[in-house]
Amino acid sequence: MRKFYRFIAATFSLVIMGLLSIALVLAERFPDRFYVAQGESPELDLGYSQITCTMSKNNYPLEVYASKGNTYRMDIKLMGLINIKQVDVQVVDRKVVSLCGTPFGIKMMTDGVMVVGTGSVQSGDKNISPAKQAGIKEGDVVISVDGKKVMSNKQIGNIVSKSEGHPVDVYLRRGEQYITKSVQPVKSMVDGGYHIGMWVRDSSAGIGTMTFYDPTTHMFAGLGHAICDVDTGEIMPLSKGEIVRASITGVNPGKPGNPGELQGSFIEGSSIGEVTVNSNSGIYGRLYSQPPYGQTIPMALTHEIHAGPAKIFTTLAGEKPKCYDIMIEKINMSQNEPTKNMVIKITDSELLNKTGGIVQGMSGSPIIQDGMLIGAVTHVFVNDPSRGYGIFVENMNDTMLQAPIPEPVETDIQQVDNAA
Repeated sequence: MRKFYRFIAATFSLVIMGLLSIALVLAERFPDRFYVAQGESPELDLGYSQITCTMSKNNYPLEVYASKGNTYRMDIKLMGLINIKQVDVQVVDRKVVSLCGTPFGIKMMTDGVMVVGTGSVQSGDKNISPAKQAGIKEGDVVISVDGKKVMSNKQIGNIVSKSEGHPVDVYLRRGEQYITKSVQPVKSMVDGGYHIGMWVRDSSAGIGTMTFYDPTTHMFAGLGHAICDVDTGEIMPLSKGEIVRASITGVNPGKPGNPGELQGSFIEGSSIGEVTVNSNSGIYGRLYSQPPYGQTIPMALTHEIHAGPAKIFTTLAGEKPKCYDIMIEKINMSQNEPTKNMVIKITDSELLNKTGGIVQGMSGSPIIQDGMLIGAVTHVFVNDPSRGYGIFVENMNDTMLQAPIPEPVETDIQQVDNAA
């Protein structure tokens, strides 16, 4: 009998340890903070049958749970018994924005110049790489050379060519660090000039999709992910940027192993705004006028998003967007990968026939569920272009709220009819 009780006790201990281990893993899947809309139920449905979210023990009056600006705490538990974590819940106004889904052209100048590689200079009978020897690496951002701020490859070239072979001090940013490297230019046997063997990039341009526009601040959000250097994969440091109207002229359909792309062109002389932020969650800035096709739509909060049918609002031809059916297969509330909060699958036969699924250029296309804007398309699965990732709109909105609001330009904000 004692052996039986010991077996039961050991089994019970193993079960408890297993549940505690699961709880630790689950704790990483939920953020430390949730929002609820003013006047709505304070209870959170996190979409898991075995996970509950209930009020922490307190005696707050009812208005705390319903009035904007108030914060309270809730306990997330496994099977109603095992504590996963405690989260803060903040009551906010439900934001209403203008839905976009429209293509736009992006022109960006970097803050400094980004090193995309180092090369050799033929000097005498040797091939020398001064930048590499000095410790300059791919992904570094050059701020100044010999005390002179640089914004282009040409500026660096002029300073180096005038050095007459004397060492130049290269002041650069590497991640969060600022460092100075002394580089010894060498004379090239090819053109007779002085060089340091460093390849840099000072600008970027492309086409993306605008997600939403806030008519109260005239700020926009787009892409849902950062603009990164094509060679280094690093986020391009923004000095200034401009957005212009763009038109989609064709589609290169995606295939397994070969992502497709939207083909488009800038409409020159049609500047519609400026870019002020290039961040992990997208690009942000100010529009000079309200965008077309801007039907208003409420913004969903993270806990309201669920697996199931939804739609994306995107443009495949011209400038006017259209809705297409998708399925949200999986929700990920963890902030470890803030641009990969949803796994989505294209189910619309028309979209699949035209594009094969998600293609480059569709990043930023709004995702709509239950009549609310819930996020934007961010990535495509290379081996299955019908599927990809999406970001929560709450993450994009949080970044927008922290973005600097440029001074308004002297132009009227034109109102347009709400249109689907």
